[in-house]
Amino acid sequence: MPKILRIHNRLITGGPVFNVLNLTKFLEPDFETLLVVGEKEYHEQDAGFIAEKMGIKPLLVPEMGRSIHPGKDYKAYHRLTEIIKAFKPDIVHTHAAKPGAVGRLAAHHMKVPVVVHTYHGHVFHSYFNRAKTQVFLNIERYLAKKSTALIAISPEQKMELARQYRVAKENKFHVIPLGFELERFMEGREEKRKAFREEFGLADDEIAIGITGRLVPVKNHDLFLEALAYVLKNTTKKVRAFIVGDGTSGPQIQAKAAALNIPYCLKGEAFHERPLVFTSWRSDMDVVNAGLDIVCLTSLNEGTPVSLIEAQAANKPIVSTNVGGVKDVVHKGETALLAGIEDKRTLFNHLLSLVNDDDLRASMGKNSAGFVSERFGVTRLASDFRNLYYSLLNRNAHFNKEVRPVFSEQLRELPLHQSNV
Repeated sequence: MPKILRIHNRLITGGPVFNVLNLTKFLEPDFETLLVVGEKEYHEQDAGFIAEKMGIKPLLVPEMGRSIHPGKDYKAYHRLTEIIKAFKPDIVHTHAAKPGAVGRLAAHHMKVPVVVHTYHGHVFHSYFNRAKTQVFLNIERYLAKKSTALIAISPEQKMELARQYRVAKENKFHVIPLGFELERFMEGREEKRKAFREEFGLADDEIAIGITGRLVPVKNHDLFLEALAYVLKNTTKKVRAFIVGDGTSGPQIQAKAAALNIPYCLKGEAFHERPLVFTSWRSDMDVVNAGLDIVCLTSLNEGTPVSLIEAQAANKPIVSTNVGGVKDVVHKGETALLAGIEDKRTLFNHLLSLVNDDDLRASMGKNSAGFVSERFGVTRLASDFRNLYYSLLNRNAHFNKEVRPVFSEQLRELPLHQSNV
């Protein structure tokens, strides 16, 4: 049985984690996988409970956090070489920027037969200044040379990475969209809708608008608030908006709401009748999506926006900026209304149209679940990667096809930290 060492930076709520966990679980019994993760930051929502529910127990390398830290990164590199030496993987598959750097260097040093990296997003625009961005781009081009295959999660992302940023040649990239267990968003929607709306005292004729994600600059919540302010001034409908998530930009976003004269309440406050509610993180996104009427995304940059896939699985219409992989996960004009990042007025009017037109909301949400389940289901994800892995292994003359022991005694004796999930 081929062995995979899968490396990710942290278990937090979001698309990359679901991708990593689903691949770890659903590639069994064809592949034996050991998942290694780093530590989350204090403001991030822990997703360890998801791994526990799936029966996955990752190894924790605390030094492999999200932020750059030369000393810790050096320690993480050496811990990974120890793990590789003991586990003897046939494939090392890294996910996201930090594990992609540290993990690929360790795998190359230890002569792992196949090295794969997935870009869940990238930092080549809307994150850093030009000089710092160029440094990261140069590093990524170097790491690409050490990789057997590179995974883009949308055709748009592949074109950006290969043609615009020239990370590597196109033939080194494989497009494999994310895959999720979407059934929970399709089941029991009426009961879940009732529960969410009762929790926040939403009337039957009140339109609930939501945006989900980390409260960080790249998610561009200011644009969402500007759109909300426009709608509140130009509709006779009763409207309530929900910002689901948390992060370092929370205070700035709240200040923006105050500047726009949008009354709001925070998690735990008993003022839900105010037009804006900050819920913080929620683990019951199936309930949240069932309770909403419209889902928004206003990001400056996106890989594959999971919130939009989940919204469509719940048959909710979408208003979004047309960035990154957004257009690859929606059916433009059918399940979502899109606007250019600089075209605020169009985005405002899209949102206003969905608020005012009950029939438009119903028609746009009607067939969304079927659209995303076919394209982003977990069965398709596992099949795509199973085929890719075997193809890459068969090309490698050094691949040992004999079945190795499930876990070596060396691995058990390593001074590694077991995670608490």
